[in-house]
Amino acid sequence: MLVMLLVFAVIHSGGAALRTRAEAKIGARAWRLLFAALSIPSAIVVIGYFLAHRYDGIRLWNLQGTEGLVPVIWVLTAISFLFLYPATYNLLEIPAVLKPQVRLYASGIIRISRHPQAVGQVLWCFSHALWIGSSFMVVTCIGLIGHHLFAVWHGDRRLQARFGDDFVKLKQSTSVLPFAAVLDGRQTLIWSELLRPAQLGIAIAVGVFWWAHRFISLGGIAFLHSPLEGLLS
Repeated sequence: MLVMLLVFAVIHSGGAALRTRAEAKIGARAWRLLFAALSIPSAIVVIGYFLAHRYDGIRLWNLQGTEGLVPVIWVLTAISFLFLYPATYNLLEIPAVLKPQVRLYASGIIRISRHPQAVGQVLWCFSHALWIGSSFMVVTCIGLIGHHLFAVWHGDRRLQARFGDDFVKLKQSTSVLPFAAVLDGRQTLIWSELLRPAQLGIAIAVGVFWWAHRFISLGGIAFLHSPLEGLLS
């Protein structure tokens, strides 16, 4: 699992590092499509393998059946999605219908954390590790969180190289730790900035994932009987 996460990290973060040079050679839309063509299949393989093996290894704890735990897991997961997918604010840039652009964001969820994806990933890992409790899940969380911690450093480095002093000013007025900049007075939350149409899309996605969880076992079994399982084993 760690090897697959490393491969995905190289594709994803490596692609981000090459973005400026790639866009200069082939254009922003072509780069986005190429990036997606590599990132999405690798992510699907990682997710499929995770679903098939999530209970592998040693069962470190088993809190399933604990009263009130299911709502806690779903609330934490829903919040994690609000942090994980702020890029959906520009929905048409994802499939390159609109020209993809790199922007500096200083509003909305960025007031809470400059790297909301990292916050969302930690929340997702915590909630799912709490539910699953296997050593495989712990290793998966270590890999995912490790990648996002690298992405915090890597993302800041790329933005500073691209935007210079403008990013330095943004960095000084924001924080990586959620709400830290708000608590020390560098930021003021404006709740209306969080009420955007994309958040409705994320809420719908959470509902769809909740409904689709009933098919996770089927997905795991299908992966176990796929050629990919034999190749990865």
